[in-house]
Amino acid sequence: MVEKRGPLDGVKAVACTMFQAGPVCFSHMADLGAEVIKIEQPGTGELGRGLQKSPNFPLSPYFETNNRGQKSLTLNLRTPEAKEILYKLVKDADIFGQNFRPGAAERNGFGYEDIKKINPRIVYLAISSYGVHGPNAMLPGTDGAAQAAGGIASAFAQPGQPLRTGQVSVADETAGMTSFAAAMAGLYCVRMTGVGQKIDISLLGGQIRLMGFTMTRTVMLPPQPEAAGGQTRIVPGAVPNFNASFNDKDGKPFMFQVVGEEAWTKGMTAAGLMPKLKEIGAEKLGDVAISREKQVLFLDTMNKLFASDSRDKWVKALREADIICAPINTLRDAAQDPDVLANNYVIEVEHPKYGKIHEVGYPWEFSETPAKVGVAPELGEHNMQILKGLGYTDAQIEELKAKKAI
Repeated sequence: MVEKRGPLDGVKAVACTMFQAGPVCFSHMADLGAEVIKIEQPGTGELGRGLQKSPNFPLSPYFETNNRGQKSLTLNLRTPEAKEILYKLVKDADIFGQNFRPGAAERNGFGYEDIKKINPRIVYLAISSYGVHGPNAMLPGTDGAAQAAGGIASAFAQPGQPLRTGQVSVADETAGMTSFAAAMAGLYCVRMTGVGQKIDISLLGGQIRLMGFTMTRTVMLPPQPEAAGGQTRIVPGAVPNFNASFNDKDGKPFMFQVVGEEAWTKGMTAAGLMPKLKEIGAEKLGDVAISREKQVLFLDTMNKLFASDSRDKWVKALREADIICAPINTLRDAAQDPDVLANNYVIEVEHPKYGKIHEVGYPWEFSETPAKVGVAPELGEHNMQILKGLGYTDAQIEELKAKKAI
């Protein structure tokens, strides 16, 4: 049986990327069949190789997920010999990417203008922290800095509590996904028009886009009354929108969301809560949404009602009324969720060195060109393969080693 090729089979990408946002973008490409050559510093590789790694657990979950399926080539780009190898690689590449501090690529000979001279059709991804035009354009940044500047830390905060960035790398992951989407759009443009280009993406820009309509609402409408509790989001308007979380009698959390008065009445009636809501004047969702005082009484009442029975009962009743509802999983619960497993969102991989490992899977399913996961490369694992493919002889490769170019 012939193995099906991935949808990006035949695409070649060269990545001078490190840590998360850049590597995540290229790991998606590798999952989908692209040849991705990751450039790393000889001897050390990128610092991400050591994150979450210890003598008791020698495989880095961080590096493994972010770089799986890629090939590792070590190049000391401060040497002319290494630059020559890089230029040979990009000559027939489709995509090039880097997420160094702004200006570093240009100083080291792999900025857009340098690469464009060699390959005018290249799709060049440049991932920064704050974007290229603002006062902080030249500053370095991290996932936490982008969460802070982008408003996510505020959006998920409890009223009156200190604002904190979350443990899930939403800024890095979002930038990786937006970079991947940008690369595919750039690749399509090249195939249709022959025009290559530079595409700038930033951690901050990804966070603002991730906020979506919430950010649009913030800048478009007058300031809204502060929510009565961080557990809920009540958006007023012609069609009020309610999204909240509650605990059951055992402290197990769940959420449900209702859009519009008809669904609100249906859901609260199915759960048996409508009589009590009428007592406190909260039978209309729109009335609750525009009154902070009413929200306080409403949430206090709802907390007590849902604490009277089990989560399973509430989820079942609301779902039977066609109300969107789900238990709130811990990360470990989510990894074992039956829908997550059934759709290969978490998968088992056979690692050549460590046996069976589990890691994050695929966010999509292709019917004819399925994704296939690889493993992250050892440092310099593909040096010989790549250099011989470029025409270097064994003697020339040894000479490159002696000059510390690779």
